[in-house]
Amino acid sequence: MASLIGARRVVIKIGSALLVDRVSGALRADWLRALAEDVAWLRGGGSDVILVSSGSIALGRSVLGLGAGTLPLEQSQAAAAVGQIRLARAYEEGLAPHGITTGQVLVTLEDSADRRRYLNSRATMETMLGFGVVPIVNENDTVATDEIRYGDNDRLAAQVAVTVGADVLVLLSDVDGFYSANPTQDPTAKRFELIERITPEIEAMAGDAGSGLSKGGMKTKLMAAKMATAGGCAMAITEGSPLNALRLLENGANATWFTAQDDPQAARKRWIAAMKPRGEITVDAGAVAALSGGKSLLPAGVTAVAGRFGRGDPVAILGPAGEKLGQGLTRYTVAEAAQIKGRRSTEIEPILGYPGRSALIHRDDMAL
Repeated sequence: MASLIGARRVVIKIGSALLVDRVSGALRADWLRALAEDVAWLRGGGSDVILVSSGSIALGRSVLGLGAGTLPLEQSQAAAAVGQIRLARAYEEGLAPHGITTGQVLVTLEDSADRRRYLNSRATMETMLGFGVVPIVNENDTVATDEIRYGDNDRLAAQVAVTVGADVLVLLSDVDGFYSANPTQDPTAKRFELIERITPEIEAMAGDAGSGLSKGGMKTKLMAAKMATAGGCAMAITEGSPLNALRLLENGANATWFTAQDDPQAARKRWIAAMKPRGEITVDAGAVAALSGGKSLLPAGVTAVAGRFGRGDPVAILGPAGEKLGQGLTRYTVAEAAQIKGRRSTEIEPILGYPGRSALIHRDDMAL
């Protein structure tokens, strides 16, 4: 089984029922304080931490006096707009006593489908983590529709985990793991300690997310597990309501662990290598040496640009003799790349008229 101790990067998904009292609609301050202690504990061990949090709608509906029950879409989005401010402030105030800076990142499931938006989200979170910030990722419920209707927060958390190359994803849930049947209805239901491969039989046990067979949204959790483990990230489902749930998980609390199928970086490299390139970037001998040493591709090492590609598109990387070295996801369009090829990074802004990223292709977005 995986461990939180020693993990390079951990993503934690938090449901609204853990943060917000279902009856009063108030924030569960004691629970949040305990979570902040756990985050500080993980960071003290050298782990980057990303929180994927629900709760904006639950907080906002209380403020607006909308009461219980299903809300029309426009009321859900209004509640989210009001609640997002309070949710961000709650995390800021909860983590500040531990010397931790937070930052809010609003995303939708679409952000991982569009390559340019995917790269922007990845670069933003990587930069935040580099500054020691804990990103608080929340669905942008003020504009999203499918996320509100289906509440697919588990899969969003898995997409975030794959995006940032996390080692471990923890779904803090209202159940303590994955069971062979609904434990509230079947006393013979067994909890799985470890699932090394998600088989059709395992999927059948989760039931249908759109029917009464689904036990606590287990279908979406299994979908999240498939996505995360395929991207090289181990995943755990554990009960999140006790205080300090993360340390309890590390100390053996009931949970189901899903085994990562690969190293996260290796999985990402294979994904990039499998894409169909939209263009070609030729580099000089100096750039070849730099790439061989694990460096990013800078505009200064580029001698020629060809094709029709936009930001985030895959491009082939060619050596001086036209040999293919690999491919990567470009941070510039073909027109921009043509303008800055052979130039130093300090010249990018004067040439393009706006600040740009120093690397044309970052090493993390490259498969050689």
